[in-house]
Amino acid sequence: MERSVDFFYGIGSRYSYLASTQMPALERDTGCRVRWRPLYSSALMLKRGMHPFRQETPPSGQYDWRYRRYDALCWAAYYGVPYTEPSDGIKEYERYALACVAAGRLDRCKTLSQALFAAVFTEGRNAIADDDLRRIADMTGLDGKTLLGMIDEPETRALHDRNVEDAVAAGAFGVPTFVSGGRLFWGNDRLVLLKDFLSRGGGYPTA
Repeated sequence: MERSVDFFYGIGSRYSYLASTQMPALERDTGCRVRWRPLYSSALMLKRGMHPFRQETPPSGQYDWRYRRYDALCWAAYYGVPYTEPSDGIKEYERYALACVAAGRLDRCKTLSQALFAAVFTEGRNAIADDDLRRIADMTGLDGKTLLGMIDEPETRALHDRNVEDAVAAGAFGVPTFVSGGRLFWGNDRLVLLKDFLSRGGGYPTA
């Protein structure tokens, strides 16, 4: 029986990017089906009432930006994937999430998400304006003009908010989060546990 994995992620999350590069291998090695479910990570954190990046003092060293950059570079080296720390600038990560949701309405969520991850964490783009979004969408085979028009549609917002609600209901508090068979795995570094869970066909404890 094929198992499905809900992959909740944010385009602005370095660990979501890193995890995303491993989804093809996860599907190949375990026979699972990954459902890409983009969301604006701040919306998820605020919904849970926990937002470590908006605290004056980070709750732990893992939220220190210098450490996170170093850690991401280490994971990228381990996976053998490119990584460039994005430069400072205004990043419309909520709009990027909505763009991916809109692409999902056209059955191209994964494709656009991968392209946006590449723009942010491979090219190190500090901002992606609507003209850039349109061009990126065109390059993935979507009609960029149509996609831009769908971003602000109520249906797109409703689907995004459903992703947030489903993530919260599953117990998620950050991204990336993976949910399969009622089990939650948080973080890129939990992929090893998710793969083991899928490979052995379950058997893990519930929270």
